Amino acid sequence: MIALPRPGGVLEPYSPVTRSPLPVVASEPRSRVGYAAAHVVADPLAGGDPTGPARLDWEATLRFRRHLWAHGLRVAEAMDTAQRGMGLDWAATQELIRRSVAEARAVGGKLACGAGTDQLTGPAALDDVRRAYAEQVEFVEGQGAPVILMASRALAAAASRADDYRAVYGELLDGAASPVILHWLGEMFDPALAGYWGESPDDVVISIIEAHADKVDGIKVSLLDADREVALRERLPAGVRMYTGDDFNYPSLIRSGSDALLGIFDAIAPAAAAALHALDDGEEERYEALLAPTVPLARHIFAAPTPYYKTGLVFLAFLNGHQRHFRMVGGLESARSVLHLAELFVLADQAGLLRDPELANARMRHVLALAGVT
Repeated sequence: MIALPRPGGVLEPYSPVTRSPLPVVASEPRSRVGYAAAHVVADPLAGGDPTGPARLDWEATLRFRRHLWAHGLRVAEAMDTAQRGMGLDWAATQELIRRSVAEARAVGGKLACGAGTDQLTGPAALDDVRRAYAEQVEFVEGQGAPVILMASRALAAAASRADDYRAVYGELLDGAASPVILHWLGEMFDPALAGYWGESPDDVVISIIEAHADKVDGIKVSLLDADREVALRERLPAGVRMYTGDDFNYPSLIRSGSDALLGIFDAIAPAAAAALHALDDGEEERYEALLAPTVPLARHIFAAPTPYYKTGLVFLAFLNGHQRHFRMVGGLESARSVLHLAELFVLADQAGLLRDPELANARMRHVLALAGVT
């Protein structure tokens, strides 16, 4: 039993439910590709917060990736979930990619790594953006990993028309050594990406993919608009995947044909892996039963202001014993209120995602005490 703060300034008793943990599914699903965009674990003794440079707890960061691989998921490395653009600098990102690629080789895991333009500081011209992108693509490919071509704040600022996007992406795709995953992150995730792709964005991105279909493995779409994603999916050339990045509507989108590249899979890996295998076996009722309880949790973690969803992912990893502290790069553990964290605790329990309720209960008590809730 734990007394949790609730809206209205009251404390209410809550007892987590003890359940048998979901089994570890060691193999990849057959019918869908499932990437979990993974968070990073900060070094709790690092100085310099909130300005950095970022320092990570490498053993805990890599151990969490082993947890994801053990469930048969792939890892989307060095993405916005890893605090790209929110504390993780390019030097730390390079080391993260090096270490994660080496770990994937050691344990037989699969991953793809984000390449962007976040080494740029200040205003940049289109040529600067091209060079920055090319530098990061070359680095990721040099490590032997597939590339996720991340949406770029610098490109959004520098581009004045749709043809600027076509030119930059066309050059990058022409030069890519192997097919890449494009990345469309909506402005609810990053306001600096408003207006991405220019006018008629759906038509523009489809035209880029059609012109370079042999160099595009798929596109991750994070717009939180299920109907729009389905319409885009139906326009993709044969063989190009739609990777849903919709952390609100993923069960229906995956069931209807999208693959997955999701931040929420970081938090719900056991349920996500079991659900994808149920879909492999045609067990749609079990698929729904596994994922439906995770949706309220996902909608809470990704609630506005959505960029701070990372705090919820790290908090759940802390509750579940994947890391020994609740500290984040840049001090972002403070980005959500104690009320938000208390509701997350309840929703994670109701989704069956507290793997050790006694541990989670004890850790929740510590967080509440630190917040002055007794």
